[in-house]
Amino acid sequence: MRSGFVSFVGRPNVGKSTLLNAICGKKVSIVSDKPQTTRNRIRGVLTTPETQLIFVDTPGIHKAVSALGERVNATAIESTKDVDVVCLVIDATQTFGTGDKYVSNHIDMSKAVVILNKIDRAEPAKILKQLQALSSLGAAEYFPISAKTGDGVAELTAYLATRMPEGELLYPAEMITETPDSVWIAELVREQLLENTHEELPYSIATRVTEYEPPRIRCEIVVERESQKGMVIGKNGAMLKIIGTNVRRQLPSGTFLELAVVVDKNWQQRPERVERLGY
Repeated sequence: MRSGFVSFVGRPNVGKSTLLNAICGKKVSIVSDKPQTTRNRIRGVLTTPETQLIFVDTPGIHKAVSALGERVNATAIESTKDVDVVCLVIDATQTFGTGDKYVSNHIDMSKAVVILNKIDRAEPAKILKQLQALSSLGAAEYFPISAKTGDGVAELTAYLATRMPEGELLYPAEMITETPDSVWIAELVREQLLENTHEELPYSIATRVTEYEPPRIRCEIVVERESQKGMVIGKNGAMLKIIGTNVRRQLPSGTFLELAVVVDKNWQQRPERVERLGY
């Protein structure tokens, strides 16, 4: 039996969460087309008769302009330590540049795996050019994949299994994620806010479950200004209704989900508030 930890790191929006969900065969990390969707380390578990792989999905590493940004960057960089393999995820549709190089500087690339994701959206010539450029990183292995279509994912997983040390199961065989249900529900609410709100608003929002007594659940949506509160609620509560309806569809039948919007002025800029909100 082999078991161990694999960390996915990279710039925002390169498809780390989509890849984690594809490997686990279940949605264990929220996904949106907006950068910085992931704010915490999310663990997904894949168990086979021979191997248990624990994958760590991390926030995208970016140029921080707030206490929240600094915190999520630190979380991502910390995830490269005390794992068996670090995977640097690169977007095949984007030119390999300074942002990717910045992330690679925090990794021992001689032991790392480079994953070129989104090959379903790139021309073969561009994929080849990307791989040639990425060879300068000196990684242990390179995998062109598509997390969306599944192309190359099985080969990647099989290789990672060979890199795991011998050992017993680290988690129960039936476990797919260690994320508590209350935290997951807060993340589902935030996912819908990312999907349905625009401009700067998604980045000013935090979510937290304040009451968890199934089937009754209360989730707070935290914004930074009074004007944002009105945007989240919407005209006659229309936006909040959309958010609640879409989240309830993903919860057990009969769940009563109460959503409340509160203002915590400039919470992103205040380290103590960032920490209190769970980041």
